[in-house]
Amino acid sequence: MEAKMTFRVFVASALVLGLSACGGFQEQLGLTKQSPDEFRVVSRAPLTVPPDFALRPPEPGAPRPQEGTPAQQAERAVFSNSTGLPAVASQTAINPNRSVGEQSLVSAAGAGNTDPNIRLIVDRETKQLNSESERFVDALVFWNAQSPAGTVVDPAAEMKRLQENAALGLPTTTGATPQIERRRKAPLEGIF
Repeated sequence: MEAKMTFRVFVASALVLGLSACGGFQEQLGLTKQSPDEFRVVSRAPLTVPPDFALRPPEPGAPRPQEGTPAQQAERAVFSNSTGLPAVASQTAINPNRSVGEQSLVSAAGAGNTDPNIRLIVDRETKQLNSESERFVDALVFWNAQSPAGTVVDPAAEMKRLQENAALGLPTTTGATPQIERRRKAPLEGIF
């Protein structure tokens, strides 16, 4: 009987040793380090003494009113300018629901004088930056110089066209301007 008991203890200890090698078993026993999820960690507002001591204590589990939800914090971080005011609100026209003081502050800040075509200007500048970066990537990847933008006028044919127009008494804008067509190089042309 003592041999059976020893055998059972041996089997049980072997099972415990075998299971201890498993990661899930170690987590359940609390033997592994559990770091917090970095995407769920949010900062808390500093504790301050309220100016009115007659405030009710907060309810357990209620959201903190000065912080808001993580979505609201992210929205404030993305859509705020250097003054801390939301950028969208600072660009709106004077709102009649605001007080006289708020309206005068907004007008003094120049928020009513915004350019209505600002989106077109930003799009144009972004398009220019993107085209410059495309040219850089093309030069880097394909190892050939980019052809200059625009068209090249054939000088001999243009002079002939202008002389013919002058001889016939026609305006200089009559007729199509002759252009030199650039031939696009093959990717491996010039290497061999």
